[in-house]
Amino acid sequence: MAVVSVRKTISSRGNHHVLDITSQVADSVQQSGVESGVATVFVTGSTAGVTTVEFEPGLVADLETAFDRLVPRELEYRHHERWGDDNGHSHVRASLLGPSLAVPFNGGRLELGTWQQIVLIDFDTRPRNREYLVQIVG
Repeated sequence: MAVVSVRKTISSRGNHHVLDITSQVADSVQQSGVESGVATVFVTGSTAGVTTVEFEPGLVADLETAFDRLVPRELEYRHHERWGDDNGHSHVRASLLGPSLAVPFNGGRLELGTWQQIVLIDFDTRPRNREYLVQIVG
Protein backbone atom coordinates (compact mmCIF):
# COMPACT_ATOMS: atom_id res chain seq x y z
CA MET A 1 0.00 0.00 0.00
CA ALA A 2 1.23 3.48 -0.88
CA VAL A 3 0.42 6.77 0.85
CA VAL A 4 1.25 10.02 -0.93
CA SER A 5 0.49 13.44 0.56
CA VAL A 6 0.45 16.62 -1.52
CA ARG A 7 -0.01 20.10 -0.03
CA LYS A 8 -1.68 22.70 -2.22
CA THR A 9 -2.34 26.42 -1.80
CA ILE A 10 -5.05 28.44 -3.50
CA SER A 11 -5.98 32.14 -3.22
CA SER A 12 -9.52 33.03 -2.19
CA ARG A 13 -11.57 36.21 -2.05
CA GLY A 14 -13.39 34.93 1.05
CA ASN A 15 -17.09 35.64 1.65
CA HIS A 16 -18.37 32.33 0.24
CA HIS A 17 -15.83 32.07 -2.58
CA VAL A 18 -16.35 28.70 -4.28
CA LEU A 19 -13.16 27.38 -5.90
CA ASP A 20 -13.10 24.43 -8.31
CA ILE A 21 -10.08 22.33 -7.29
CA THR A 22 -10.96 19.23 -9.32
CA SER A 23 -8.08 19.49 -11.79
CA GLN A 24 -5.52 20.07 -9.02
CA VAL A 25 -6.75 17.00 -7.12
CA ALA A 26 -6.82 14.93 -10.32
CA ASP A 27 -3.27 16.03 -11.16
CA SER A 28 -2.10 15.04 -7.68
CA VAL A 29 -3.63 11.57 -8.08
CA GLN A 30 -2.18 11.09 -11.55
CA GLN A 31 1.29 12.27 -10.54
CA SER A 32 1.31 10.02 -7.46
CA GLY A 33 1.69 6.92 -9.61
CA VAL A 34 -0.90 5.12 -7.50
CA GLU A 35 -3.35 3.29 -9.79
CA SER A 36 -6.37 2.79 -7.55
CA GLY A 37 -7.47 3.79 -4.09
CA VAL A 38 -8.94 6.80 -2.33
CA ALA A 39 -7.92 10.46 -2.45
CA THR A 40 -8.89 12.44 0.62
CA VAL A 41 -9.05 16.22 0.27
CA PHE A 42 -8.73 18.08 3.57
CA VAL A 43 -8.75 21.88 3.98
CA THR A 44 -6.74 23.19 6.90
CA GLY A 45 -8.47 25.99 8.77
CA SER A 46 -11.83 26.29 10.47
CA THR A 47 -13.62 28.70 8.13
CA ALA A 48 -13.57 26.68 4.88
CA GLY A 49 -15.02 23.38 3.72
CA VAL A 50 -14.86 20.88 0.87
CA THR A 51 -17.65 19.16 -1.08
CA THR A 52 -18.77 18.23 -4.59
CA VAL A 53 -21.17 20.24 -6.73
CA GLU A 54 -22.09 20.87 -10.32
CA PHE A 55 -19.82 23.89 -10.63
CA GLU A 56 -21.91 26.40 -12.55
CA PRO A 57 -22.96 29.97 -11.64
CA GLY A 58 -26.59 29.14 -10.87
CA LEU A 59 -25.75 26.37 -8.42
CA VAL A 60 -22.98 28.44 -6.82
CA ALA A 61 -25.53 31.23 -6.22
CA ASP A 62 -28.11 28.74 -4.92
CA LEU A 63 -25.59 27.30 -2.49
CA GLU A 64 -24.73 30.75 -1.16
CA THR A 65 -28.44 31.54 -0.75
CA ALA A 66 -28.96 28.29 1.15
CA PHE A 67 -26.09 29.06 3.55
CA ASP A 68 -27.40 32.62 4.00
CA ARG A 69 -30.77 31.17 5.05
CA LEU A 70 -29.32 28.49 7.32
CA VAL A 71 -26.57 30.56 8.94
CA PRO A 72 -27.21 34.30 8.39
CA ARG A 73 -24.18 36.60 8.40
CA GLU A 74 -25.94 39.41 10.25
CA LEU A 75 -26.68 37.46 13.43
CA GLU A 76 -24.59 38.01 16.53
CA TYR A 77 -22.41 35.01 17.29
CA ARG A 78 -20.78 34.33 20.65
CA HIS A 79 -17.54 33.80 18.76
CA HIS A 80 -17.57 37.55 18.02
CA GLU A 81 -17.71 38.32 21.75
CA ARG A 82 -14.75 36.09 22.53
CA TRP A 83 -12.41 37.19 19.74
CA GLY A 84 -13.78 40.58 18.68
CA ASP A 85 -14.05 39.52 15.06
CA ASP A 86 -16.85 39.15 12.55
CA ASN A 87 -16.62 35.59 11.24
CA GLY A 88 -18.76 33.53 13.60
CA HIS A 89 -21.04 32.59 10.70
CA SER A 90 -17.96 31.45 8.74
CA HIS A 91 -17.03 28.95 11.44
CA VAL A 92 -20.58 27.60 11.73
CA ARG A 93 -20.95 27.23 7.94
CA ALA A 94 -17.61 25.45 7.63
CA SER A 95 -18.55 23.12 10.49
CA LEU A 96 -21.80 22.19 8.76
CA LEU A 97 -20.10 21.52 5.41
CA GLY A 98 -17.06 19.73 6.81
CA PRO A 99 -13.33 19.99 6.08
CA SER A 100 -12.81 16.84 4.00
CA LEU A 101 -13.99 14.65 1.17
CA ALA A 102 -12.98 11.14 0.10
CA VAL A 103 -13.00 10.36 -3.64
CA PRO A 104 -12.22 6.90 -5.03
CA PHE A 105 -9.99 6.58 -8.09
CA ASN A 106 -9.14 3.83 -10.57
CA GLY A 107 -6.57 3.79 -13.33
CA GLY A 108 -5.16 7.00 -11.86
CA ARG A 109 -8.46 8.82 -12.55
CA LEU A 110 -10.99 10.21 -10.08
CA GLU A 111 -14.36 8.43 -10.07
CA LEU A 112 -16.46 11.59 -10.31
CA GLY A 113 -19.76 11.91 -12.13
CA THR A 114 -20.01 13.85 -15.39
CA TRP A 115 -21.26 17.03 -13.70
CA GLN A 116 -19.48 16.58 -10.38
CA GLN A 117 -16.58 18.80 -9.37
CA ILE A 118 -14.61 19.07 -6.14
CA VAL A 119 -14.88 22.53 -4.60
CA LEU A 120 -13.33 24.34 -1.68
CA ILE A 121 -15.63 26.97 -0.20
CA ASP A 122 -14.02 29.79 1.77
CA PHE A 123 -16.59 31.20 4.18
CA ASP A 124 -14.25 33.65 5.93
CA THR A 125 -14.85 37.40 5.72
CA ARG A 126 -11.58 38.30 4.02
CA PRO A 127 -9.28 37.09 1.24
CA ARG A 128 -6.90 34.30 2.23
CA ASN A 129 -4.39 31.86 0.89
CA ARG A 130 -6.01 28.52 1.67
CA GLU A 131 -4.00 25.37 2.16
CA TYR A 132 -5.44 21.95 1.54
CA LEU A 133 -3.99 18.46 1.60
CA VAL A 134 -4.61 15.71 -0.92
CA GLN A 135 -3.74 12.36 0.63
CA ILE A 136 -3.68 9.45 -1.80
CA VAL A 137 -3.93 5.93 -0.42
CA GLY A 138 -3.85 2.86 -2.62
